[in-house]
Amino acid sequence: MHGVGFVVIGDQKNRVIKWKVVNDRICVLRIKGFFNYSLINIYAPTNDKPDDDKDAFYERLDKTYGECPRHDVKIVIGDANAQVGREAFFHPVIGKESLHPRTNDNGLRLVNFAAARGMAICSTFFARMNIRKHTWRHPN
Repeated sequence: MHGVGFVVIGDQKNRVIKWKVVNDRICVLRIKGFFNYSLINIYAPTNDKPDDDKDAFYERLDKTYGECPRHDVKIVIGDANAQVGREAFFHPVIGKESLHPRTNDNGLRLVNFAAARGMAICSTFFARMNIRKHTWRHPN
């Protein structure tokens, strides 16, 4: 079972312009602010899923991103199920603070998505303890 969503508390719900469920892996929350924000929440297929599933996910993410208003601040958050490494040729999309030495297939898809849109993968730019750089660890 998959699912993504947002929790909007208190008076912040008055700032919500639009809420859209794209599918069970992508949703969008558009909120008012000094600038309007389009927050895209994702739950990507895991690295062991078929390439067709991952291709379909990133195609839908690309379309969803493109449907956000042009002047909004667009932020993609969630679980990309990706390992983003520290390879120098991915700079400036990634920083030097990744947990992983090398990028896996899902990480490459995420880096390519970000690079094509002039985005950065912010979690790789800030120093943290290694235990705080991941949310799940393979049992092997």
